[in-house]
This record gives sequence, structure tokens and C-alpha cells, in this order.
Amino acid sequence: MVKKKPKLSEEEIRLLKLREEMNRRRPEFIRQESWRYVRVKESWRRPRGIDSKMRLKKKGKPPLVSIGYRNPRLVRGLHPTGFREVIVYNVKDLEKVDPDKEAIRIAGSVGRRKRIEIIEKADELGIVVLNRRL
Repeated sequence: MVKKKPKLSEEEIRLLKLREEMNRRRPEFIRQESWRYVRVKESWRRPRGIDSKMRLKKKGKPPLVSIGYRNPRLVRGLHPTGFREVIVYNVKDLEKVDPDKEAIRIAGSVGRRKRIEIIEKADELGIVVLNRRL
């Protein structure tokens, strides 16, 4: 299978590279006091206490999730290859896919026989399959 590239504008290509750089610099957001107590997991929760140093963004405390860390709107939700992902459950779903801008991801609930059919039909139509696994 030949690696296919999506049809992107110059601006979208530039923003994809920018997003990659932004993702590299973005900190790991951790829950307040998760480093202190085993029972408090690291999964993000917004600090809401009235005296919370983290909520007040004091120096030396972990960073808060904020809008400034967000990715550019044009490339938000795109796969790293530049394609928009579409989940496919059967061969009929392939008809709705635009091979120039979209790539498919076969749903996890799809079995082996139908998966093979979907991959064969996608190759025929020139659609990129992101989770080929066969």
C-alpha cells in the first residue's frame, strides 16, 4: 500500500507543524495534591478551593488548563497525518468517505471477516485505513 497524503492547503500544513510543536511544549496537567496522596489520582480536576494556590496560579505550583494551550482551530481534531478520521462499521459506510480529506478507522466491534472486506473495499476506493492490523 502506497502512503497517501491528504490534500491540504499551505496554511493547514503550517498549522499541523505548529500543532506538533505546541503539543511538545504543552505541560502534563496534574490534579492538585495528587503528588501528596496515593488516593488522589493524577487525572485532571480543576482546583476550586478558596485558598488554593494552584487555582491562584502561584509560582512553583503546577500549571492550570487554560485556553492558551489549545490547538489552532483549522487543524483541531485532525489525525497527525492530516486526514480527518471517520469511524467505519461496515462496507456501506465507505460510500460517505472523501478519500482526499478523510481516512477511516475501523470500529473495534467489527469482526475479522467484515474487517477484511472493509480493508479490501477501502484499497479499491483509495481510502487510507488508519488501523489496518492485518
